[in-house]
Amino acid sequence: MQPQDTPQPRERIEIHPIGLLAPLQWLWHGLCDLRAQPWIALFYGACFWAMALVVSAVFKSSPEYTLSAISGSLLLGPFLAMGLYDVSMHLERGERPSFRSSLTCWKSHMGSMSMLVLVVLLLELLWGRASLVVFAVFFNTGGLPSTATALDAVLNPQNWEFVAAYVCVGGFFAGLVFATMMVSIPMILDRDTDAITAGITSLRVFFDRTAVAMWWGALITLLVGLAMWPSAAGLLVVGPWLGFASWHAYRGSVMVIEAEQA
Repeated sequence: MQPQDTPQPRERIEIHPIGLLAPLQWLWHGLCDLRAQPWIALFYGACFWAMALVVSAVFKSSPEYTLSAISGSLLLGPFLAMGLYDVSMHLERGERPSFRSSLTCWKSHMGSMSMLVLVVLLLELLWGRASLVVFAVFFNTGGLPSTATALDAVLNPQNWEFVAAYVCVGGFFAGLVFATMMVSIPMILDRDTDAITAGITSLRVFFDRTAVAMWWGALITLLVGLAMWPSAAGLLVVGPWLGFASWHAYRGSVMVIEAEQA
């Protein structure tokens, strides 16, 4: 006799009802994780700081390669963030985090992570192309802007129309990247979810809880901006802090319920 097929477990993903105070709670929990594992946090903070210094140096010396430098950072950044999520995950489970585990946790999720990184890189390339189009529309000078001319154009109050268009285009793509990545990577680590499911879930969180998500994004932007001044050294602390907090943002936003197929 053939054994009867047993029902396979099925997951139902729901979005938690979160309030405007939730991002502050995520930051607090992230700070607790930072204090619990300061040496691991320092390593990842140094990596974020090094990436910021590299991008800054490339922008100042060879602005034409800035997009490539940012693309490299976007390629490496999600894997570094996943290491921080691994630390927070083990702390939440009452387990002792391992530095080695944080460095290698992405290996078993390589397929999903690769797909997600490719999506982010594609969005970043479209963002860069759209920015060049905005420059071409407002400054028909026959060539790409240099570092000096780009900064002059942005800082000149007479170019407010250009600044408005540039900010709108940049804000759209930045918001799209943030909405796609808000909870997708920690979900891949926690549930071994495929990239499409993780990305859609992240978009659901953003659009179902738009006010909270935008408040969370504003806090991240503010803290990163403060960390970048004057020499980006603040990323030594702010980088891992936000990484830990992002894990708690995922745990506070997404609920996965196990169900059985009929």
